[in-house]
Amino acid sequence: MEIQIRIYYEDTDCGGVVYYANYLKYFERGRTEYLRAKGITLTDPHAGGVIFVVTKAEAAYASSCRYGELIRVDTRLVGITGVTISFEHAVWRDGADSPAVTGKVTLACVDINSRPARIPKTLRDSLDVTG
Repeated sequence: MEIQIRIYYEDTDCGGVVYYANYLKYFERGRTEYLRAKGITLTDPHAGGVIFVVTKAEAAYASSCRYGELIRVDTRLVGITGVTISFEHAVWRDGADSPAVTGKVTLACVDINSRPARIPKTLRDSLDVTG
């Protein structure tokens, strides 16, 4: 799944370079749109009384994105267990041969008491690690 994002002034530091933590927001947007395309909203009450929380976030920075650029964020599901879902992300600058930033984020399914919970079957059935 890919989305495009325009980099705004609010995303950058005083030098016009995207502030490093904002890439996690771009990853979040990619994940949200990936799941939305599959008809899944993780905060939907139909998700079986569970929510998903980030338990691990990694990012590797190879080059900088800048104010005004239109970037592409690629997102793919790379793992699913009984209680976790993992995604890989890549942020691409227009015309680049390699991603500017790559990352992996793992989400855990928890109940209303923030205890680990199994991912509901309806959600698992909607997800496919190959795409």
